[in-house]
Amino acid sequence: MPFLLGFLFRVLLFAAGLVFAASLALVFCLLLALWVVGAAWARLTGKPRSPFVVRFRAAEGFRRTYSRAQPLRRPLADVTDVEPK
Repeated sequence: MPFLLGFLFRVLLFAAGLVFAASLALVFCLLLALWVVGAAWARLTGKPRSPFVVRFRAAEGFRRTYSRAQPLRRPLADVTDVEPK
């Protein structure tokens, strides 16, 4: 009996993997079809097709992050484990 349940579990996992792979392939085909339709429309109307470009500047991201950060300095009166000499 445990052999049969293990086998059925493996078959169900395999089927779930196949469904997931098929859904990814379907999404890819739909995006490709949209791209082809847009390219064909651009060719028919004579308009230039601009490429999809994501501009990313790491320096800008670091600047934004550091400007939003809160200062981590605490007042000197908060230090309790040090005795002045």
